[in-house]
Amino acid sequence: MVTGVGIDIVEVDRVAEKINRGQGFRELVFSASEIEYCESATHKFEHYAARFAAKEAFFKAIGTGWTNGTAFNEIEVVRHQSGKPQLVLSGTTALTLQHLHGTSIELSLSHTKAMATAIVIIQTT
Repeated sequence: MVTGVGIDIVEVDRVAEKINRGQGFRELVFSASEIEYCESATHKFEHYAARFAAKEAFFKAIGTGWTNGTAFNEIEVVRHQSGKPQLVLSGTTALTLQHLHGTSIELSLSHTKAMATAIVIIQTT
């Protein structure tokens, strides 16, 4: 049963601007693995923006927003060996999903030079 759906769209330039300010935005929002992945990409800001959209979509899907000790960098976009993006949660953010009885998270990402979008679907069995 679907218990939550979230979608987000973000401007790539807006994310690039925040990262380029160098005031800790990147470390606050992204895990070390995500930073490593995005920095190795040819169009790194498109990848950062897609991951930011995924985190925003996740918060919308759980229905609480960024609250109760949840953290952006506790939501990590990883690539399954098949290439499919997945969300991996840690810390308080993972506990929040457990309290909501979510058992699986589906994620889809897309981006262009200008925009990035993500959709998250949370299900229970």
